[in-house]
Amino acid sequence: MENVTPLWLGASAPNRSTVSWSRRRHPFLRRLRRFAVFVTIALGAFSPEPILRAQQPKASEFQVKAAYLYNFGRFVQWPDESGTDRNESFEICVLGTDPFGQALDATLAGGTIGGKNVAAKRITKPQDVNSCRILFISSSEESHLKEDLAALDKTRVLTVSDIPRFSERGGMIGFILDGNRVRFDVNLDSAQGAGLTLSSELLKVATSVRKVSRSGGF
Repeated sequence: MENVTPLWLGASAPNRSTVSWSRRRHPFLRRLRRFAVFVTIALGAFSPEPILRAQQPKASEFQVKAAYLYNFGRFVQWPDESGTDRNESFEICVLGTDPFGQALDATLAGGTIGGKNVAAKRITKPQDVNSCRILFISSSEESHLKEDLAALDKTRVLTVSDIPRFSERGGMIGFILDGNRVRFDVNLDSAQGAGLTLSSELLKVATSVRKVSRSGGF
C-alpha cells in the first residue's frame, strides 16, 4: 500500500522532504505539474499503468478516492485563518461507516498541506466536524444526507462523497464512476457559500461544474 501513492502521484505525493531549486524558482511549472497529476488521476483507470511500475499492484477504487481527497486539499483555499494555531493538523475526516480501511491513512502519512501535517479522522456525527477541513460523507449516511448537510451549513468544510447525485443534492464534490475510472463533479455554489475558493485547475478536471453563479478559482 505505502508505495502505491508516491509512484502514482509523483510530485503531489506526501513525504516530500526537499524541493529542487528550479521548482522553487518557477511556480508556474509547479502549478502545471500539479494540474498534470490531476488530469492523470481523473482520466486514468484505477490502475494507471503508464505511471505505475509494472510490478506494482493495481490501485483499488478507495485508494484512488483517498488520493483525490489529499489532492483536493491542495486545490482549495479556505478563508483567512491568521489567528489559528499553525501547529494544528490539516484534518481529512470521514463521517459514517469508513470504506477506506487503511488506504486513507497510508495515503496521508507524512503529507503536508499549507504547512500543516495531514491527518485522517473518523467522526460519527456532523456536529464533530469543527476541526475538519475536508469531510468525506460515507454512503452509510445517504438516508439522512439532507440533515447532515444542513448541520454542516457555513462550517467552511469541503464536503465530498460518492453518494449518488451528491453535488446535485447540495454537496460540494461528488465522486462518479465512469467505467473503471473515478471522476468527480462540483457544486461551486455550495463551496463558495461556505467561503471556499476552488482552483480553476480543479474545475477544469471536473466532469461538470454545477450552479456557477460567479467566477472563482485561483
